Amino acid sequence: MALATDEKKQIVAKYRAHKSDTGSAEVQIAILSRQISELTEHFKTHKKDHHSRRGLLTKVARRRRLLKYLKGCSPERYKTLIQSLGIRR
Repeated sequence: MALATDEKKQIVAKYRAHKSDTGSAEVQIAILSRQISELTEHFKTHKKDHHSRRGLLTKVARRRRLLKYLKGCSPERYKTLIQSLGIRR
């Protein structure tokens, strides 16, 4: 369930902090959010795919940890990211 290369480049371009930024917390959270939404759509048709469900839970946990880090580090960046992604936190 990997993202397409061009789709990933668009996400990185939208959420990066500077020109060569590919791994900041905002970028990682945005990529994880997109992967989580794709997996939730997958589970609407494949209800018994428990192996992928475990992967979904690890992605959700990783995103939660990154959001916690970003909230402690920079609350204003956290608020803008939450609003732009539409995450309920």
